[in-house]
Amino acid sequence: MSSGDLDALLRVTSSTYRGQRPPDVAFGTYDGAVGRLVLAVTGKGTAACAFQPENDVFELVTRHLGTSIGPDARRLDPVRRELDAYFSGRLRAFATPVDLTLATSFARTVLQKTMAVPYGTTTTLERIGESIGRPRALRAVGNALASNPVCVIVPCHRVVREDGALGDYAGGVAAKQHLLNVEQRVSAGR
Repeated sequence: MSSGDLDALLRVTSSTYRGQRPPDVAFGTYDGAVGRLVLAVTGKGTAACAFQPENDVFELVTRHLGTSIGPDARRLDPVRRELDAYFSGRLRAFATPVDLTLATSFARTVLQKTMAVPYGTTTTLERIGESIGRPRALRAVGNALASNPVCVIVPCHRVVREDGALGDYAGGVAAKQHLLNVEQRVSAGR
């Protein structure tokens, strides 16, 4: 979807969208090393950095964050610059605030623990479950990670299976491997 198509979609579907005034939710895309990411930024921070189709993310954002949604380079470009720096190995920690409004309460707990996993390292579902006091809730932890609305920035790609296998990832296993490779290469000083 081109930016013109996105603008047309927003005009038609969002009754309060006004191209001339900044929207409550900045909405756009980022094309990077792992494909297209759909971005949504609220006044609190990045609420979506998702691999899902733009229309699906737009519907989710409309349902949970409001209807004044549109492009706003002033809020989207800093996120895009940080993603560029991350993918090129120049950024280890995102400064962009995160808005986890699109996650359930349980998922927020899981994702906050995931944000503490250091750059260039991995952890397991089991360790995340133990750290939140729910060691037997592995399926629920996995579901929370799978529904992460802020991929890459909230590093759910750093959670692997106990046996060392990568496990599933919203952007696909190849994208997860790429993200881990970038971090390992930078951490190793290459």
